[in-house]
Amino acid sequence: MFTLPYRTLIHSKRWATNGLNAVLAENLERLPADEQVLVRRLLDHVQAVDEIFRHNLEARPHGYLAPRSVELPAFHVLASSARATADWYADYADDLMAEQVDEAIAFSFSNGEPARMTRGEMLLHVAIHAAGHRAQVALLLQKNGMQPFPDRITDFLRAEDARPARPAPLAEVAGR
Repeated sequence: MFTLPYRTLIHSKRWATNGLNAVLAENLERLPADEQVLVRRLLDHVQAVDEIFRHNLEARPHGYLAPRSVELPAFHVLASSARATADWYADYADDLMAEQVDEAIAFSFSNGEPARMTRGEMLLHVAIHAAGHRAQVALLLQKNGMQPFPDRITDFLRAEDARPARPAPLAEVAGR
């Protein structure tokens, strides 16, 4: 199935984001104050970009003037928002039909610059963008003697293999 790589990437992103947030929930307070703020800024930036591209995929204005919140949210707010957004992306990727992957959508970046990307490119962007920033947070944890969440794609696939079988996605059941 042509949409499988997108589904795998997005489900992996959700798994890695939730895993990182679980590690941070236990360890964020152990980081120096300035690094706690940096972690929250990185998470907020990822969340803003995810929300911007969610709106782009829905072909509606995002309302962001920058790829971050006006006011930096608390960690628990960021983690909750990330969980909900990751669930939305997983559902979106599960329902994405092969003929939609290359459909181009016009939108504007947060600075107002016009752009055009396919649905597939947007999903790739949010997955790769988040991975880079998770790595930055992982480095801060390691620098301070803490073990980050092991978020390699191979770790995700192994974790998925250990889970009980899931029912077929809606798109497969519907014959799409």
